[in-house]
Amino acid sequence: MSDTFQGFGESIHFGKKPAVLVVDFINGFTDESCDLGSNLDEEVSHTKRLLDIARSRQLPILFTTVVYEPHYLDGGHFIEKVPALKCLLRDSGWVDLDDRLERRENEEPLIEKKFASSFFGTSLHSILAYKNVDTLIITGCTTSGCIRATVVDALQYGYKAIVPEECVGDRSEKAHRSNLYDIQTKYGEVMAVEDVGNYLNTI
Repeated sequence: MSDTFQGFGESIHFGKKPAVLVVDFINGFTDESCDLGSNLDEEVSHTKRLLDIARSRQLPILFTTVVYEPHYLDGGHFIEKVPALKCLLRDSGWVDLDDRLERRENEEPLIEKKFASSFFGTSLHSILAYKNVDTLIITGCTTSGCIRATVVDALQYGYKAIVPEECVGDRSEKAHRSNLYDIQTKYGEVMAVEDVGNYLNTI
């Protein structure tokens, strides 16, 4: 991406120990019949192809979902701000991963979270540290919310944050584009999914 200011937007090079994180590609976000949902078919498809490469290379893969208890105290002011999140109850079906991703339950952790960042209040950092990961490839939704928050925290925890552009989406195209710009300018590296796949194939 271009149009950056002087002193911003330098490249972050790949590390040697990548992992793929799939953020909130759950039914509540990928099914348009849900108030939270939008059409993310292409993003899910691109992510699945990236997962196929990562699986063939036996690389760490992790998923996240958002789950609330019926009292909603665990969502705090987030749910006050976005009441559509109230549908994300454990037995609702909306919190289940999109089947098209074909998660391998015995190998690929599913991390439950309450807020935007995949790191906040979860075991994600501990798992990545245990696996000696230095590069986190972040896919999923939404670009302006959970993707951006996860990228910022990944940077702050010392990971190289890589975002394959075709693998993230948002219900707002304007928000999607502006946040990809911010990520590239200040927090991580926005790349074509083909380039990320080529990198994974070298590991």
